[in-house]
Parts: sequence; structure tokens; C-alpha cells
Amino acid sequence: MNLEPWQWALAICGGLLVGISKTGIAGLGMLFVVIFAQILPAKQASGVVLPLLICGDVFAVTAYRRHANWSHLWRLFPWAGAGVLIGFFALGRIDDHQARVLVGGIVLALLVLHVVRRRHAQNDEPEHAAWFAPTIGVLAGFTTLVANAAGPLMAIYLLAMRLPKMEFVGTAAVFFLLLNLFKVPFMARLGLINVESLKLNAVLVPAVIAGAAVGRMILTRINQKLFELLALVLSAAAGVRLLF
Repeated sequence: MNLEPWQWALAICGGLLVGISKTGIAGLGMLFVVIFAQILPAKQASGVVLPLLICGDVFAVTAYRRHANWSHLWRLFPWAGAGVLIGFFALGRIDDHQARVLVGGIVLALLVLHVVRRRHAQNDEPEHAAWFAPTIGVLAGFTTLVANAAGPLMAIYLLAMRLPKMEFVGTAAVFFLLLNLFKVPFMARLGLINVESLKLNAVLVPAVIAGAAVGRMILTRINQKLFELLALVLSAAAGVRLLF
């Protein structure tokens, strides 16, 4: 791909954010989605971003896999797979603008629901409503295929489960590695992952690795309350950015 110098600078910045979001600050994911959407058409950008996400996922799983909470993962996986299939069929029927508005609306609606429910819940009682995991799973699968935008939804789910920061990151790492690998054949089928996109990925992988190292340092130094606040605020900002 022939990019201008400023586009290369943005792409490298996006690669760094991929790594940081995977091993450090949850919620940064939507920032790199927005960055790559400034460089490339939205659908093409999603094909470029996916292999970078998988690279970041591998580092995150290597670092945090022992902290993963598999009980939450088993609740989400079947529903997320169904969401990916729905997104695959929907992607050919909606344009980029409709996809962004739809995903932004979903993120903000669930964020508001999370805040309202948490205010009325007991301090020591996480949200375990029967519909919650299936809903998040389907929406995460759908939004990750349409716009690589499942990060805020997963953050909302894990915040609702009140996981400590290490379990939060470990559970998210395993979830997204498996989900993103599952997406690859669908994205290739749609022509969004191709030789040209993989050449750009090869150039940006070092930036992802550097970002993953920075993210690990950040996570060890940040306290739980600030971690949760950043995840919540960045998820809200992502939803607003997509919607408007």
C-alpha cells in the first residue's frame, strides 16, 4: 500500500495502541480503529487491523493466560460465534456509516445499562442475569466482525463481573485471541485480508510488540479503581465517536 508519511506515522501510532490495549489499558482499542479508519476505507481498515490484533493477542495470552477466568469465557464463546456469523451476512448489506452508527449505539446503550444496574446492585454482588452473557456474546461477535469494535462491549461485561485487573486482562486476552482467529476465514472470504494488507501488517508488527511491552509496564503500576475508570471512560468515548 502506498501511504503518505503522515499516514505511516498514524499507522505506527495505531500499531503501538494495539499492543498497549492488549496488555495494559482496556478501552484503547477503539482509538486505533479510528486511526486506521483515517488512513484507509473503513472495511479495508478492518482487514488490516485484524492480524495486528491477533499479534497483540498472542503476547497478551502469553503474559496473562494463567489469570483467565474460563467460566466467563465458556458463557460467551458460543454466542460470540453466532454473532460473527450474523455480522458476516450483515456486512455485505450495510455501508460503513451504518455499521459505525449501529455499533456506537450498541456500545452506549449497554454502557448506560451497566451504570444503572451497578448503582442499584449490592456492592458485593456482580451481575449474573441469565440474558447478560448471551447478549454481550452475540453483540461482541457481531461488532468485532463489522468494525473490530468488540473491545468496549467486552470491557462492559468484565466490569459488570467485577474482575480484578489481572483477571480482566487475562480473560479478555484469551477471548479475543480465539475470537479473532475464528474471524480470519470470514475476513479473507470478504477479500478484506489479502496480500497487500499482510504486507502492511508485516511492517507494523514491531510497533505492536513495542506497545505490548509498554502495556505490561502500565498494568503493573495502575491501581484497580483507576483501571476500571479508564476502561469505562474510554468505552464511552469509543461509543460516542462511532455514533457521531
